[in-house]
Amino acid sequence: MTTVDENLKANVEKALEEIRPFLNNDGGDISLIEIDEKENVVKVQLEGACVGCSVNQMTLKSGVEMTIKKYAPQIEKVVNIEA
Repeated sequence: MTTVDENLKANVEKALEEIRPFLNNDGGDISLIEIDEKENVVKVQLEGACVGCSVNQMTLKSGVEMTIKKYAPQIEKVVNIEA
């Protein structure tokens, strides 16, 4: 298993910390599952009320992905891994 660049991981975690309060307000949360540096993809898991929510794909694209790209511009895509 390859180790992820620690700066990249720290930046992704910072981005998730920034968006987490908004998800918490709606009874949800988010966890970092994996960072694929070769594909520049971050895999996350939406939790709580965010699971099965009709707006979670929009939240993922406009909120989570945009925030992660702000901290880690090399990331091209964020995908949600279903539980």
